[in-house]
Amino acid sequence: MNYQLHTRRAFLKRSGQLALSGTALPLALNLAAMGEAAAFDATDYKALVCVFLYGGNDYANTVVTYDDPSYNLYHSIRGGGAGQTAGGIALAKADLAATLLAPTTALVDVTGRTRQYALHPAMSGLTSLFNTGHAAVQLNVGPLVVPLTRAQYSSTNRALYPLPRQLFSHNDQQSIWQSSSPEGSTVGWGGNIGDLALAGNSNATFTCMSVTGNAVFLSGDTALQYQVSTSGAIRITPATAAIVYGSSAVSTAMSSLIQQTRGHKLENEYNRVTRRAISAETAVTAALALPPPTTAFGTDGLAQQLRMVARLIKGQSVLGAKRQVFLVSQGGFDLHDNLIAQQPTLMGQVSAAMSAFYDATVEMGVAGKVTAFTASDFGRTMASNGDGSDHGWGSHHLVVGGAVKGRAFYGSAPPVSVSSTAAPEDQWHVGQGRLLPSTSVDQYAATLAKWFGVADSELAGILPNIGHFGGSGYPVNLGFML
Repeated sequence: MNYQLHTRRAFLKRSGQLALSGTALPLALNLAAMGEAAAFDATDYKALVCVFLYGGNDYANTVVTYDDPSYNLYHSIRGGGAGQTAGGIALAKADLAATLLAPTTALVDVTGRTRQYALHPAMSGLTSLFNTGHAAVQLNVGPLVVPLTRAQYSSTNRALYPLPRQLFSHNDQQSIWQSSSPEGSTVGWGGNIGDLALAGNSNATFTCMSVTGNAVFLSGDTALQYQVSTSGAIRITPATAAIVYGSSAVSTAMSSLIQQTRGHKLENEYNRVTRRAISAETAVTAALALPPPTTAFGTDGLAQQLRMVARLIKGQSVLGAKRQVFLVSQGGFDLHDNLIAQQPTLMGQVSAAMSAFYDATVEMGVAGKVTAFTASDFGRTMASNGDGSDHGWGSHHLVVGGAVKGRAFYGSAPPVSVSSTAAPEDQWHVGQGRLLPSTSVDQYAATLAKWFGVADSELAGILPNIGHFGGSGYPVNLGFML
């Protein structure tokens, strides 16, 4: 299979690069062999920013069904009892009025019912962006190998109807979202997009940048992720500090030892990578020396990560980057318990951070060139387990930016149900309100990749399952980007 060849080739390339780079330096500094590639030459600037919500975000209380028939079902299933007040893990309808989404075109589900949605009451910032045309909602997206009906999901013929491996497993589904392969994958689709952009950047080091540590999403066949913290570039202190062990002479000696050309091939390669890491730290520091955007960001981790991304984007000319892929993240979404108590803070932080980030791109004049999007392990069950929800599959996600065809829903609105019976309106449920995705991650990623500059002919090298989509009801381009 192309998928197997793709991952084997990636493994061989990555393992060879890391062997040459050496393991003593942090992974952030293993910047080996950024070679050929670049299927497109960037003449303008564009950036993709993945906001990954680790733990599996509860979709039903994030993009909340609002029209009375659907809301009443949601309220009952989530333990709210009679009426529309808060109860169980159901939100009160009155609390959703301020975050009601107003799409330009009415959304109609498979039953012919006009549907309405609101965002979580804590998400006022993203509500405003949606209602002013700068954000969109992609409904019921999740990992799929091939398009599936409920009957096909229930089939025992896995050769004809394969499922994503290790469904409902945190680590595996995080990896599948980021790379189309379960835990242990070495290449992600963000990194594969980066592979194509390398030659378009005068400094390939800064093509794929993480502000949240190591993740497979940004690892390509050739592109390697460069990691920074919310404070800036990671330094090799003995090589860059003015004083080491109380002596400038020791500092000079250390700097020389770990950078000088050596006769031994591995030693020389190690020192070459070190020199490049020191050079990269110098470039990032210079980029961050520019006055930062004046947009106010929160003090929480996600806000500070996105603030750093905004500063790096402002310094993209110093970094020599025309195309960049970034990763930021927030944890804490595995809410089997205390959903009502803990999700408001998380949703408020996501909304405020992404809204501030959009405002910063407006301030910098690049709003139409930067697209941020959410992703997560999986959605969760519509059914309550008493105080939270359990692992699911499909989920609803947000896309934000000046190039987004906003104020719209994309994909199919699933009826509110927990059934896995034969009723046609329950087609997208596989039990307990777990959504069988009606849109694949590959389609979601392909839509973003095409906006970024990836050609149709290059998509299969980025997204190994994309060739299974494109038929009726499963377009490769979902349409949410200009």
